[in-house]
Amino acid sequence: MSYSTIRISTGAKGITTLSLARPQKHNALNAEMIAELTRAAAELGAASDVRVVVLTGEGESFCAGGDLDWMRSQFKATREERIQEARALANMLRALNDLPKPVIAAVNGAAYGGGVGMVAVADNAIASSTAKFGLTETRLGLIPATISPYVTARLGEGATRRVFMSARIFGADEAERLGLVGAVVAPDQLQSGIDTETRAYLAAAPAAVTAAKRLARKLTNRIDDTVIDDTIRHLADTWETPEAQEGISAFFEKRKPGWVT
Repeated sequence: MSYSTIRISTGAKGITTLSLARPQKHNALNAEMIAELTRAAAELGAASDVRVVVLTGEGESFCAGGDLDWMRSQFKATREERIQEARALANMLRALNDLPKPVIAAVNGAAYGGGVGMVAVADNAIASSTAKFGLTETRLGLIPATISPYVTARLGEGATRRVFMSARIFGADEAERLGLVGAVVAPDQLQSGIDTETRAYLAAAPAAVTAAKRLARKLTNRIDDTVIDDTIRHLADTWETPEAQEGISAFFEKRKPGWVT
């Protein structure tokens, strides 16, 4: 299967790299990338030669959140259209979260909004010491709804509340303390850190790894259709608020929204 916004490469030992490949846009998510990631998760999950999936971004960023043109289209969309797009994003995150192979995020740069969600769906993450993170939705009058089940599953409620509402940017060391990433390394050591993390899986029985991941998912926060539907509804409701209209307008007009003091 061919892709235009992502790249997939599988090494001889089954270590597969899934790269977000819109470096000129800081790997921001748009409808095409979301659809391709969903298809890729199914493809990699079914591939017998894939042992581990490494999720990363090309260029200087991991994933800068939502693409500006995609955001613009959402601003003009109807409630039903926004729900449809939110469901596509939710389905993509769920597909990566449920992928029956280990997923390791190599966070090479900035991860904002949906990018944080993509780190959270990985089974572990290793970040460059220069990486930055942020749940920036509230700056726009929105909420980090579709990613919320995965972020809270990874961080727990207490750590989530430290970064979920303020939209502040935080560094890799804090991401490690919060539990979002498992380790922080120098930029030139990121590949070495990923190699160390993935190598262990080559000594483990593939079917047992899949079964162990499935069990871990069952024993922790259950993310089912009801939870996903609820997050989509919350997001759709928030899009219709005066704050969201002001926040998005201010963003595109390159001015501060009215609540900034």
